[in-house]
This record gives sequence, C-alpha cells and structure tokens, in this order.
Amino acid sequence: MSSRVSQAIAKSPDPYELERLAEELVARELAGSSYAPRTTASTELPIYVPLSHDNPHLTAEVFNVEEFLLSRAHTSLQDLRSELRDYLTSLKEELVLLINDDYEAFISLSTDLRGEGSRLEKLKLPLNDLRKRISESRAGLQATQDSIQETLDARTKLREEKALLHLLLEISESVTRLESLLLISQVTTSSLESHSSNYQFHLAVSAGQPIDANQGNRAKHLARVTAEYTQLLYHIKKAKEENCAFVDEIRWRIDRIQSTLTSDLDHVFSAILSSLTDIKAGKVSDERVKLYVDLTECLRIYDSLHLWRVAEEIMRRDVMQAFIKKTIFPDALAASLSPVLPHTPLPAALSTRTEPYGSAPLPRTPYTPFTAFAIKQNPFEASHISGPVHLLDESNDALAKLYNQILRFIERDFGRIMEIAERVSLKAGSTKSQLSIALGNHDLGDAQQVSVDGFEIMTNVVWAEIGRAIMDELGTVVFAPGNPDKFRKHHSTTQAFIRSLEFLAPSTHSVQNMRSHPVFTTFQRHWQLSVYFQLRWKEVITKVEETLSSRILDPEAPNFAPGRNVFVTAQAADIFTAIASCWSAEVYIPDLAHRFWKFTLQLLSRYREWLESSLPPAGGSPVKPAANITNEKVCISVIANPPRPSTPGVTQEATIESTAADEILLRQFATALVDIRAMTSQVLQLWREEIIMMLPNTSTEDNTAEVLEVALRTQLEQLSALSTSLYSQATAILSRRCCDALLPVRSIPSQFRAMSNKRLPSEPSYFAPTILRPVRIFFGVGTVSGPGERLKEELLRTVSTNVVETVCQRYIQYLTAMKKTEESLRRLKKGKRSTLSIFGSAAGKDDGKDEERIRAQMILDVEAFKTEGEALGVDMQSMDSFIALDQMVRTELVDSDL
Repeated sequence: MSSRVSQAIAKSPDPYELERLAEELVARELAGSSYAPRTTASTELPIYVPLSHDNPHLTAEVFNVEEFLLSRAHTSLQDLRSELRDYLTSLKEELVLLINDDYEAFISLSTDLRGEGSRLEKLKLPLNDLRKRISESRAGLQATQDSIQETLDARTKLREEKALLHLLLEISESVTRLESLLLISQVTTSSLESHSSNYQFHLAVSAGQPIDANQGNRAKHLARVTAEYTQLLYHIKKAKEENCAFVDEIRWRIDRIQSTLTSDLDHVFSAILSSLTDIKAGKVSDERVKLYVDLTECLRIYDSLHLWRVAEEIMRRDVMQAFIKKTIFPDALAASLSPVLPHTPLPAALSTRTEPYGSAPLPRTPYTPFTAFAIKQNPFEASHISGPVHLLDESNDALAKLYNQILRFIERDFGRIMEIAERVSLKAGSTKSQLSIALGNHDLGDAQQVSVDGFEIMTNVVWAEIGRAIMDELGTVVFAPGNPDKFRKHHSTTQAFIRSLEFLAPSTHSVQNMRSHPVFTTFQRHWQLSVYFQLRWKEVITKVEETLSSRILDPEAPNFAPGRNVFVTAQAADIFTAIASCWSAEVYIPDLAHRFWKFTLQLLSRYREWLESSLPPAGGSPVKPAANITNEKVCISVIANPPRPSTPGVTQEATIESTAADEILLRQFATALVDIRAMTSQVLQLWREEIIMMLPNTSTEDNTAEVLEVALRTQLEQLSALSTSLYSQATAILSRRCCDALLPVRSIPSQFRAMSNKRLPSEPSYFAPTILRPVRIFFGVGTVSGPGERLKEELLRTVSTNVVETVCQRYIQYLTAMKKTEESLRRLKKGKRSTLSIFGSAAGKDDGKDEERIRAQMILDVEAFKTEGEALGVDMQSMDSFIALDQMVRTELVDSDL
C-alpha cells in the first residue's frame, strides 16, 4: 500500500486533491442548509470505522479518491488528514517490526553460502564418468533388444507363413475331399475348358423322376458336402486376404465343385418333389416321412447356400407349372375339372388338414375386414401347422370351383413344404450372419437373388404362377366389367380366394411379401373398378332421376308403389333404396368405399333439392292463392257486420276452394315431414349397422369414423332444416282453420235476442266441438286416418298447444269486439229510454236476462273448448291466454253503470 501511495505522490503534486476538497467544503459551508448532499439522507447515525488493512478502498487495485472520501463523508478533512497520518505511522512501524524480526535470517543467508562453490565442483567430476557408463550400458541394452525383436519378428513371420501353409493345405485337402465326395474325376490343372467333358453328373436319376430307395441317404450326403463346402469358402476368404496365388490357381476346381454340388442338389430336390407329388406312386406313410426328412435336408442346404430362389424355381418348374397348365386355360370355366385326390394313405399329421372346410360360404365379403391373416398365430411363438383349407361356396359358380381346385392342390402339395421351409428359415435366422460372412460375395449362380432373405414359396412359386395364369388365360373373363353383376361376383370370389390362399401361408410375413409382389400389384390393377362404379352409378341414378322427375309431393300420385310402410312417397323410398343398394353385398366393393360414400352424400343432397323445389314457398299456396285473400276479406266483414243465422255465406265457393287448397298443403307438409324423419332415422340406422363396419380404416385409434359420422349428420341436418319451415307452415294453416270455426261467436248475442224461448242454455254451441276439428283430422285423432297420423307421437302435443294458443288469442279478440258492440247498443238504448212507452221497464229487464244467457252460453263454449284441448294433450290450466279467456267470459258482458 505504501508503494502505491509513494507512486501516486511521485506522479502528481496533489494526488489526494486536497485543494479541490477544501473548495467543496467551503462551498458547502456557504450554502448552509440549502446544500444537497450527494448521498441519500439517513436517519441512522454513522458508525466510525478506523482505517485498517481490511478497508476495501485501500486494498483495491486502483485507488479511487472520490469513493474513499464519500465513504468517510461524516469526517472532516482535518480529521481525515490526521487519521491518514496515523495510519501511515502504523504502517511504517509494522514495516520496521517486520524487518527487525527477520534481520538475523537475512544476515546469516550470505554467511551460510560461503564455500559451496568448491564443494559443487568436487561433486561434478564423478558425475561425468557416471553419465558415460550409463550411455554405454543403454547402447548395449538397445542392441540386445533389437536383436531379440528381429528374432521374434522372424519367428512371427515364420508362424504366419506356417499357418498360411496349413490353411492352403487345408484348402487343398478340402478341395480333394469334396471332389472325392462328389465323385468328380481328377484332371490336370492345365485349363478348365480342355476338361469340360469330364463334368459328368454322377447320379443315376434324372430331373423329374422319382428317387430310388438306394439313394434315400443322398440328401444327408449332400448336407455333409455342403458343410465341407461352407468351411472351404471360409478358408478361401482368409487366404484371399493374404493375396495367395494358390487360390486363383484352384479357382476352376472350386467352381467345378460348386457346379456339381448345385447340380446334384437340384436333381435330388427335384426327384424328392416328384416322389411327394406323385399320386400314382402310392407311397406309404413311412416312405413319405422319409421323403419329408430328405426334403428338409435339401431345404437346409439351399438356405445355408443362400440359394432360395433356385429352390423356388425348381418347385415352380416341376410342380406348379404342370398343374397350372392343365388347370387354368381359356376354357377352364366351361370345362369340367378333375378332382384333386389326396395322398393315400393319409399321414397322421395331415389327416386334419385335408378335411374340407365345408360347403358353407365364408362371411359376406363386404362385411368382413380385409385381414385374411388376422387369426393366424405368430410364427415365432407357435407351431406352423395351419388349419384346414378354407374353400369357397362353389354352387353355380365355375370360378369358385376353379379356385377350390387350386386351393386343394396348394394345401395338398405345398402346405407341408411351406411349413418346413418356414421352419428352416427361422432356425437358420440366428446363424445367417455368420454364414454370410463365410460365403462373402462368392457368386453361387443365383441370378434371381433378391434382397429378401429366406424362402418365399407362397409369393414366388404359388402366387406368381397363379396370378400370371389368371391374368393371361382368364383375364378377359374375370376382369371384364361389362356386366356389373358378374364383375362384382368375380371380384368377390377372387378376393375370397386370395384370403383363403393367405390362410395357407406359413406366417404373416409371407402374406405381406405376397401382397407387395409385383404380380399381386399388377393383378389388383387389372380390376377396372372405376368402370364398374360408373356402371353402377348410371344404373342407380337413372332410376332415381326418373322418380324425381315428378314434382308431385303426394302419396296418392300415380307413381306411388304400395307396400312401403316406412316412407310415404315413392321418391323418398327410391332415394333410400339407392343409398342402401350402394352398401349392399351385391354392389359394394371395399376398394370403392370412398366413391360410394361420396355418392351417398350426393343422393341425400339431391333429395333435399327435390324437396325444396317440390314444396310450395313459405306463406304461399300452390292452388289458387287468391282464395286465401278472399277468405280473409270475408272474415273481416263478418267480424264487423255479423250476418243472421239464416243468411248463407257470401263467399261459400271461395271458402270451399280455400279449404281444398289447405288440405293439399297440409297433406304435402305432412308427407314431407314423415319422409324427412324416416330418411334421417333409416340412414342413421344403416350407418350404425352396416356402413361403419364396411368402411376401411375406421379403427377406434383414429377419428376417421367420427369425421365421417359428422359429415353424414351435417347432410342430414341440412335435410332436417326443412322440417322447421314445414312445421311452421302446417301450424299456421291449422291455426287459421281453427280460428275460422270461431266466426259464429259474433252471432251469439243476436241469436239469443231473437229467440222466443228465454231459458238458460245447458249445452255448448254447435261450433264449439268443431274448433279443433282440423287438428284432429290432421293427426287422425278419432278418425280412420289423417295426413299426419305418423307424426302424432312427435308433434301432436306441440302443434295442438300452438294452435290452442292462437285460437285463444283470436277468441279474446272476438269477445273484446263483442263487448264493445254491446256497450254501444246499451248506450243507444239508454238514450231512447225516456221516449219509450210504459212497457219500457219490462224491456230493460229482458235485456239483463239476455246478457245472463249469453254469458252462460259463452262459459259452456269455453268449457267445451277446454275439454277438446285437453283431449289433444294440451295443458290448458297452465296456458296464460286460456286463463285470460276463461276470466273474460265469466265477467259481465256490459258494465253495470251503463
């Protein structure tokens, strides 16, 4: 700290800026209380901290004068100077004390090192000699180490050469041993071409002939040869890494061994297949078991050599092609087929597999999810013995008979072979990687080798031949879309045949490979499904448009066909029939599900458009709309000037025409409402019971089914939206007709004044039971039938409530007008009462009795109206308008003060 202070003093004459601080102090004293200090005022008293070595401002790398002074703002400059001088004095004292404490050590340091130079020189002389002797020893040890390393390297090289010689000897012995096992004659190594005549096949059998009993152990012999040959290939690979010329010299011998081995294996395998598929040979059970054992050995050899496609080619050439040629030909559907006889006697292991699946057909194709291997067991966890063959229903179906013939043949001759091949592939799966390393890139002559490892007999042998034969020989018959019914039948039968064929596959992996095969893809493309859909579309839409060409929405129309108890009109019935036919087993094809779904929505939209165009516009009538206007004028005139009971209606003809028009409208509205509700319920039922199960990819994991259901319900909601307008129009017509029945209410006062019999009424008026008669007739209540009889359960109470509400309001209007009329008559009579004769008082009493009888009659009419409304399910007691009506008829007709 003292050094930093001395450096600051040396650099500046006033390092602590005492003059500036003195000036600030003077300014602060002159300013007095108006001076604002830099620091924030604090209510606490400052704590005096003396200067020490722990002060952060003194121990900082760069001393900041302003921060130091601000930290001690409570100290005056004189006190601060005194404090700094005291601190400087303490520092000097500590420095002197430190020097005094270590002074003795400082003084003795120079005396202790006296004479050490000569002593170090004496120690230096023997060190040079020692360094020289160590260098000589190191050089000798390095020479010995190099000699030993050269000897070890020579021995390692000799050991490697010895191992390589042993490897070459092993290769030579293995080649000789293989030639001996394969009975290959020894030839000179001059050239392979000069001795090509010596490559003679040594077996006594030829391709396609049954194998002899003396050569039954030939398969085991070839298995031993294969093991030796695999070991030879491994040794050759090791030798090739050392670039041995010996391998190139004996390459022709290795190729000859390979050719002979594959030739012998092909002949033995072909002979075993011929013996197994030869029905005339009549092999006993023990012989067939031995043949299957030899067949298993051959398949293991093919699998170890990665010659899967070669084995499949032999099976296709010797077994499958012969059967296909005599079974599938252009006239195969018209010719009689010879039955496929089972092998006799039946092996115990196969007795359950040859039983037919029965003549009962499989579940209907559209209603079955397209997963033919859904119930197959996992081939890695369970046995590979599949169930009996699933035969098709061949009654009156030549194509099904042909397919059953093929299925029986595949199950009889290839079922056990496919199971054995699958079992061999699974067992060899754990060692295929090692065998691949052993074989390396050695060409074994398998030109058809593909990326899929293992046997694919169902794909490359069975389906490849069957698919090509059907497309080439029967394509013009099976895939012809001219007749939609036959095309649908052929498609359904063929897809069922493919599923039955997949049931015979040994594993699900085999089924997946079969479906990804190019022949399968080409086979599926041969189905002209778009043409089939266009024919079905034309067939359905022609009939629908012919029915919808009629704009008459009436069940009594000439085009109505009886016997349809769900829909009223033929148009609705035909629309639903068209929708149901799209998803019927005779029409539906799973691959066209998206098109049939779109067509279903289009049919519903077309039916809605037809309804909109067939129904009258809202508030109008298609039959003489002027009748409604005339009827309204008559009603107004009758209210203003009620006629006498004996006076006939002025516009009786207009009223009859209006009633007929209303009947037609109500019948149309009821018909449309019934058909809309029936269409909605029937389509939703069809969706739940059939469509949702027939659509592909509608599992519960995704929301495909929910999206489709929302689309269907949206279309049905658009159709049901018409019901609201129809319901409102029908309610308006019924309300108007019921209100028309209230017209005689205005004539009740005149009738009672004109009556000679002045007794109180005991029965309701003649018109009271007829007020709600239009509603009863519309819903068929108390009658034989009505237009809205099918809507009774859903709409009777709602419509009746709305109609009664309207009638009550009209009733109140009539009574209000009647009361005003009676009040006018009372005022008129009161003005003329002074000019009357002595009988005037008697006339006043008669007027009071008439009013009493009129009120009693109105009460009876309202009670009868109430009874009619409750009979229709209306809650009359909770209806505000009826309560007001009931209170109005029970009050006096004319105020007593008049």
